[in-house]
Amino acid sequence: MASAAEQLASNLNFSAFAKAEELKKRIWFTLGALLVYRLGTYIPMPGINPVAFAQAFDQAQQGIIGMFNMFAGGAVERMAIFALGIMPYISASIIMQLMTTVVPTLEQLKKEGEQGRKVINQYTRYGTVILAAFQAYGIAVGLEGATNVVTDPGWFFRASTVITLVGGTMFLMWLGEQITSRGIGNGISLIIFAGIVAGLPSAVVQTLELGRQGSLATGIILAVIILAVVVIAFIVFMERAQRRLLIQYPKRQMGNRMFEGNTSFLPLKLNTAGVIPPIFASSLLLVPATLSGFGQGSGNEWLTYITAALGHGQPLFMVFYAAMIIFFCFFYTAIVFNPSDTADNLKKHGGFIPGIRPGERTAQYIDHVLTRITVVGALYITVVCLLPEFLISATGVPFYFGGTSLLIVVSVTMDTVSQIQGHLLAHQYEGLVKKAKLRGKRR
Repeated sequence: MASAAEQLASNLNFSAFAKAEELKKRIWFTLGALLVYRLGTYIPMPGINPVAFAQAFDQAQQGIIGMFNMFAGGAVERMAIFALGIMPYISASIIMQLMTTVVPTLEQLKKEGEQGRKVINQYTRYGTVILAAFQAYGIAVGLEGATNVVTDPGWFFRASTVITLVGGTMFLMWLGEQITSRGIGNGISLIIFAGIVAGLPSAVVQTLELGRQGSLATGIILAVIILAVVVIAFIVFMERAQRRLLIQYPKRQMGNRMFEGNTSFLPLKLNTAGVIPPIFASSLLLVPATLSGFGQGSGNEWLTYITAALGHGQPLFMVFYAAMIIFFCFFYTAIVFNPSDTADNLKKHGGFIPGIRPGERTAQYIDHVLTRITVVGALYITVVCLLPEFLISATGVPFYFGGTSLLIVVSVTMDTVSQIQGHLLAHQYEGLVKKAKLRGKRR
């Protein structure tokens, strides 16, 4: 069976792709949905003075607003209807994951399978609306506080802003779900991916322009390009790395026949937490810069001092950034992976790890292995995220792809490519089954 799968995988080529009509429809649907998203990032919100807002954005883009603008594909910079992006939905999903480990009712729903998952998804949507409404109202009040940004401030502007931004976020959530079900890849991840990649051409042009003007040496630009390729290859290697625990199942007797016990593997990813730790760490560290931008001229010297000490490239920023990434790696891994549940499931199905007693000892062993590989995973994410910061502080290169965005882009690309390969394999299997049926009929 394994050799047949390997043979099919080796035969994946352009001709196989050309025959997969269902896959092509899914890809075209995905591209069309992402095009709709990109068009929405250029539709401006009503009641905004674009010139005054551009000036206010230039002063505040070093804070958390700049990071949200990158994830939103420039929609914040243009104050478009998709300015909130998909981040409220991601935040609500993370909160629900935390709640399922704390609230017994939600924990029971999680164990009920597909029906429980639907209920949790519905709660996540409600949470998205609440979070988006709070963020949209805060944006409306902040815009009214800026000079000459809002043409007609008041409750009507606040209400229209909340309705517009919440509606934009809910549309993106729906669009992401449609991509997941009718397209290819994870819809929410692809929307974030499209927003990040959309700013890459302008960043490349800006870097080349600095090289043409002599502000950046040609050798530095070439070194950055080579380093980027090496980092991407390193991320691909580490994201695919996993520790596989051998699982054995005992012999079974069905009727008069005795079946040999089979073996399988329990894969433990090196980076179980994914891109959540750097997102959390970046958000928390950018809060002082954001508050400082809103509180300019208010006489808060201590806030200005903290903001300067936590600026990009500063030693204190590096230390706190690394510490928070490592903390959230362990924290989020403990939330998304429960060794006790895994050990109980293995025990129910008769599986065991050779040399380890089923039950509590198995849970302790899995937790021990997971802790060790999480140390390596946390160090890997820390290195990838801090490397751009060192480049910016040492060479002054406007490195557009930070560690978080680079991880997102590479991870989403790998996931989408693997899904395309899965569809091609399924298409080839269907072709083999049809040929076998035709041969059977002829005989």
